Amino acid sequence: MPSESSFDVVSRIDRQELDNALNQARREIENRFDFKHSKTSIESDEKSITIVSDDEMKMRNVVDIVQSKAVRRGIDIKAFEFGEIEPALSGTVRRVIKLRSGIPKDQSKPLMEKIKSLKLKVNAQYQDEQIRVSSKSRDDLQKVIAALRAMDFELPLQFINYR
Repeated sequence: MPSESSFDVVSRIDRQELDNALNQARREIENRFDFKHSKTSIESDEKSITIVSDDEMKMRNVVDIVQSKAVRRGIDIKAFEFGEIEPALSGTVRRVIKLRSGIPKDQSKPLMEKIKSLKLKVNAQYQDEQIRVSSKSRDDLQKVIAALRAMDFELPLQFINYR
C-alpha cells in the first residue's frame, strides 16, 4: 500500500456527453412546431457553442432546451459562460456560450484556502489547471472532498485519480 494517497480536483466537461446533448437539442428544435421555417442553428467547437435564431424569444427557448439536455446528460450548467445576445446576419440574433474548462490560477485560491482552513494534515498544490491534494490519511482526503462538495463554487468540480 502506498505511504501517501492523493486525488485531483479538476473542472472538465465530458465532450462526448456535450455533443450528445447538443444533438438532442438540434433534433428537438427540428421537430418543434414553433421552430418550423426558422433559421435556428447550434454550432460548437472546442471552446464555445454558438446559437443563431430568428429573435430573442426563440433564442431564450433554444438556450433553455440546450440547458435541459445538458443537465440530463450530467453536464453542470456552471460550465457554461453565457455571452450577450447580439444581432447577426439577415435579421437573426446570435449568442455565444463559452465552455469553462480547467481551474484558472486566480480561481484556485479560494479552494486552496478552504482546504487549508480545514486544519487537516493534507498537502494541496496547484498544477496545470488542477489541484492535487495528498495525505497519508485517506480519511482526511475524504473530509476534504466532502468540504469541497459542500462549498458553493463558481465552476463545476470533479474529483479524479483517487489513489
